Amino acid sequence: MASLVYNSLCKDAFLGRVVIGTSVIKAMLVTSAYVENKDTHLTRADITNEVSGTGYTAGGQTITATLTQDLTTEKTILTFPSVTWANSTLSAVRKVIYYVANGGAASGDYLIGVNDLGADYSSSGNSLIIAASTLTLNNP
Repeated sequence: MASLVYNSLCKDAFLGRVVIGTSVIKAMLVTSAYVENKDTHLTRADITNEVSGTGYTAGGQTITATLTQDLTTEKTILTFPSVTWANSTLSAVRKVIYYVANGGAASGDYLIGVNDLGADYSSSGNSLIIAASTLTLNNP
C-alpha cells in the first residue's frame, strides 16, 4: 500500500487533538505485516507489528513536523524530517507511522499518517536512517 493520511486526521485537527507546531509528534516503525486502514485506524492502539531491537524505543522517536499550503494546487503538505536510529539492530522495517503522542495510553495517541518505504530495511549495529517524507492533503 502507498503512503496515506488517516481519515481521522481532519476531525482530530478540528477538535484540537492534532496541532502541527505544538503537539508532540512521533515517528514509529512497523513491519510489512501491519496493514493500515485509513478509515478504521484512529489511534496508536490500532497499530500492530511495531519493530523492536537494540537502539529502538517502543513508540518511536519525537520529531518536528511542518505544515505548508500550496495555494496554486490547493494542497496542504505535511513534511516530516529524516529520523535516525543510531547504533541500532533492527530488521524488516517497512513503514513509518506518524502520530500525536499524548503521554498516556496508546488509545489517546492520534494517528496522522503512514509512509510505506517500499522495501524492508534493516540495521546491524549501525544507524538506520529514514529519509524525510511528505504527506499531501487535497483541499476541498
